[in-house]
Amino acid sequence: MSEISYREATIQDALKISVLLKTVYIQTYAVAGVTLEFASFITQKFAPSLIEGNLRKSSNRFVLACLYENLVGVAEIINNSRCPIRNIPLPELSKLYVLEHFNGKGIGYGLLKEVEKQVVSQGYKELNLEVYVNNDKAIAFYKRQGYTSLGMVDFPMESNTYKNWVMNKRLV
Repeated sequence: MSEISYREATIQDALKISVLLKTVYIQTYAVAGVTLEFASFITQKFAPSLIEGNLRKSSNRFVLACLYENLVGVAEIINNSRCPIRNIPLPELSKLYVLEHFNGKGIGYGLLKEVEKQVVSQGYKELNLEVYVNNDKAIAFYKRQGYTSLGMVDFPMESNTYKNWVMNKRLV
């Protein structure tokens, strides 16, 4: 899609980012509906005030995919992260979310390439991410982009724990 542009997020984008994150999270993970635990988790985790705080941190960066300045995708990079498998400092692709209507149009690929470019420009040679073990679509996408699985970790959500793959790619 030639109308898609990519840019760094600003504080003024926090509300739009919040809505997009909640929407994609529900579309992807609410396969059995929205439970109280689920609703509580996304309300807290994706609150605009929390996103604003993350935008103010020098260690966090958000890359946005926009269609005529309307948000259609977002990626979050956490620079001061540690690989939970190898216990070494590496940047983490914390989120890569694209609205369902825009899936299959190269927007996720464009966001990922922007993230990888930023990570390399900061002197890093690798990028980590975590992905839910049952998110087959995302796992296949990351594998097509050259990411490999390092192992599994637990993802706690209030009273339940879910398994995530830790994936990694050497960028240079």
